[in-house]
Amino acid sequence: MNRVMIKAIICPILFMFTSVVYGQSNDSVQISSEETEVTEEVFEIGMDEEIDNFDFLYTNNGEIFNYDEVLVDNLMKEAYKHIGARYRYGSKGPNAFDCSGFTSFVYKKSNMNIGASSREQYAKNTPIKREDLQPGDLVFFTSPGSRKGVGHVGIVVDYDPISNVFTFIHASTSSGVKLSKSNESNYARRYVGARRVQN
Repeated sequence: MNRVMIKAIICPILFMFTSVVYGQSNDSVQISSEETEVTEEVFEIGMDEEIDNFDFLYTNNGEIFNYDEVLVDNLMKEAYKHIGARYRYGSKGPNAFDCSGFTSFVYKKSNMNIGASSREQYAKNTPIKREDLQPGDLVFFTSPGSRKGVGHVGIVVDYDPISNVFTFIHASTSSGVKLSKSNESNYARRYVGARRVQN
């Protein structure tokens, strides 16, 4: 058998072999691509569902609280007006405040009576979980140096659900009306609970 005949036999065989291998390679690439598309689609659906589930931030035991944007805006404007006002025990404003005097004064400007003392405000208003906090909610702490009972109150300015830290405005005994964060050591160990004022 001469070389020409050998080439004539081997070349078609090689061609068929490479066609089969190439075809299989293309099929596997196509399958891989389809699998990727399916995975991405599942991921996107999961993300949508997760975003929708953030509704839990605005509920408490299945009860949906109406977020009154106008009311909260008015509360915040009034509260911020008094930053720097001095602390004075028993004072209800407008030039000096104690903690409950400040919170009751701010709410009274929106024609809402939340109670006079921090203990009354804690007892009178609607209990909510920490993870349901919204601006305008009341947050309560024990008195400085004591871990018994409610002794201090402030108004939530914002809440970060990721870190579980809230910022609040209040009349502190040392600095008067100011902003503080719940993760400050002075307040983290004294936190008691939160309440929402309902119209």
